[in-house]
Amino acid sequence: MASVEDSALIWTRPEPGTRRPKFTRDQIASTALAIADAEGFAAVSMRRVASELDAGTMTLYYYVRTKDELIALMDDAIMAEVLIPADEFPAHWYDALTAVASRTWEVLSRHPWVLHFLQNAPAGPNAMRHFEQSLAALAGTDLDPSSKFTLLAMVDDYVHGNALRAAELRSATASASDPEAIDAAARFGQAQLATGNFPHTQALFGGDDPRNVIGRLVGAESDRDRFANGLAVVLHGAAARLKLSLPTA
Repeated sequence: MASVEDSALIWTRPEPGTRRPKFTRDQIASTALAIADAEGFAAVSMRRVASELDAGTMTLYYYVRTKDELIALMDDAIMAEVLIPADEFPAHWYDALTAVASRTWEVLSRHPWVLHFLQNAPAGPNAMRHFEQSLAALAGTDLDPSSKFTLLAMVDDYVHGNALRAAELRSATASASDPEAIDAAARFGQAQLATGNFPHTQALFGGDDPRNVIGRLVGAESDRDRFANGLAVVLHGAAARLKLSLPTA
């Protein structure tokens, strides 16, 4: 029997029976995710989720006691998307970590609001499965537990940092719709470079319009390609540092 403390976690309680209107935790979570994806996390509330399910708010409380429990369900649904099917899990550590990292990045890219609002949600069953898969990726190496944890944390930092930066750039690009504001920012940048206080930046821009230089530096690479190339650098560096073998061509 769960203790009083354990019962505070939704995972320790069975789903309600069928004597009342039937909603599953998966239905509730998917409804909340759909609201967040369409309108942002701020639009998610117990009342709104209940409305989308065509149920009363008090009915929803029968299944989910608090907003925090709703957030926990949302987080676990996100982690379910991250999991890789067992029959698709690569055998080599490099390929396995690449698959785990890429899958995580894709999920974060589909739900960018997660990067800001679900970071402190309690770990649920799917989060534990994800961590287990990450450890399984390194099971065939000779790394000690501390080195495994450090490598996984480093990859996780890269994945989340890259996804956050890509989301910020997409948001900035989408919001940069005022030509006058863009021109004013460009003129300010050029005036600052003309002071001579930024010689390295000046050399990089070479006197060209900053907007043209940024486009040229970024190139035609997609967000996905930039992520994949950076991940390869991280994993090759880890292989060299930790003396891990790389896949044969």
